[in-house]
Amino acid sequence: MDATTAPHRIPPEMPQYGEANHIFELMQNMLEQLLIHQPEDPIPFMIQHLHRDNDNVPRIVILGPPASGKTTIAMWLCKHLNSNLLSLESLVLNEFSCTATEARRLYLQRKVVPSALLIQLVQERLAKEDCVKWGWILDGIPETREQALRIQTLGIAPRHVIMLSAPDIVLIERNLGKRIDPQTGEIYHTTFDWPPESEIQNRLMVPEGISELETARKLLEYHRNIVRIIPSYPKILKVISADQPCVDVFYQALTYVQSNHRTNAPFTPRVLLLGPVGSGKSLQAALLAQKYGLVNVPDGLLMKVLSQRLDQQDCLQRGWVLHGFPRDLDQAHLLNSLGYNPNRVFFLNVPFDSIMERLTLRRIDPVTGERYHLMYKPPPTMEIQARLLQNPKDSEEQVQLKMDLFYRNSADLEQLYESAITLNGDQDPYTVFEYIESGIINPLPKKIP
Repeated sequence: MDATTAPHRIPPEMPQYGEANHIFELMQNMLEQLLIHQPEDPIPFMIQHLHRDNDNVPRIVILGPPASGKTTIAMWLCKHLNSNLLSLESLVLNEFSCTATEARRLYLQRKVVPSALLIQLVQERLAKEDCVKWGWILDGIPETREQALRIQTLGIAPRHVIMLSAPDIVLIERNLGKRIDPQTGEIYHTTFDWPPESEIQNRLMVPEGISELETARKLLEYHRNIVRIIPSYPKILKVISADQPCVDVFYQALTYVQSNHRTNAPFTPRVLLLGPVGSGKSLQAALLAQKYGLVNVPDGLLMKVLSQRLDQQDCLQRGWVLHGFPRDLDQAHLLNSLGYNPNRVFFLNVPFDSIMERLTLRRIDPVTGERYHLMYKPPPTMEIQARLLQNPKDSEEQVQLKMDLFYRNSADLEQLYESAITLNGDQDPYTVFEYIESGIINPLPKKIP
């Protein structure tokens, strides 16, 4: 199916903007307190969550070494599932946002896009209506562990991850046989896909970057990265041998992505993660969603939208993790009155000095979009350091205000959630996650009278 034969997609019926805007005006103050990712316009953000079809929409990542055929498999899946195929090239060359313009400039100069800029492009593209409605397939993204973690912290959770695998010698031989038609851009192969027309044969050229040495270098880089990416996708990753006919690889991949995962938690978790700004709630929520197939519900939702989201089938079957909400006793009572009673509540406790260090030293490069931390990830050059900017919300005054607000309300929340588990959030995030996971898997301790 190509662009000329693809079915016309009719956009879903949307709520009237005026009605959504009325909801926003009534609860504007609450929304400003709740939005953690701070989208530019909250109305499309709410509508997006109302219309998300979480049971049927493909969310697929396909990874594999050079010459494994991952792009071919991704294209076939995209056509079969009528979904959206996203690759580094398509994101950089076919999008027209400010982010894409900067990424395109860097890509054309260096053939490389900084991780922060690439993931920002992914986030912007996945928020568009066609990806929300029809799903997406990421071809070769993430490339590194840093990218995988950035994707997780944004709450972008694939349902299926496919990793193609083949011996390096097979991949090198495959790459050496590639040929390209300079007129059409069509890729051929001297063994597997040789054109019958002599006119095409005579004009085929050897593409750049496929020599044995260059392919071996790319394979070495891939192997270094993939072993660090794999732990990010437990329970949803399937390895398929690419050393077989491409049609067989496709049908194995198709069978897998059409399967449904059940949560591997011992019950249906309904989890609250509470803690001050900068305590790592959103990261822990993303890790829980990834490990147990829970639905990660950001706190940037009005109560009406939140209730509709928690009533969807995937939340009822697999459970949910809600972070940063409720923020006070009234919100907690409202949550309970609507029947959304959590069965696990965690408070992340982080000292004031640690939170100030985490947040007030964050900086962003306005040129590349790369994020830095003056202590944990300092800029590599003085030139970059000189142009770094601080988000106003990371100023000491703003962080102090948010922490004061949290601690004013935390005592009431701790009293309401008597069986809550308090954890030290001032340690490695994966150590924190292990403690949270233990609190979910194991029965709650009984209080001694």
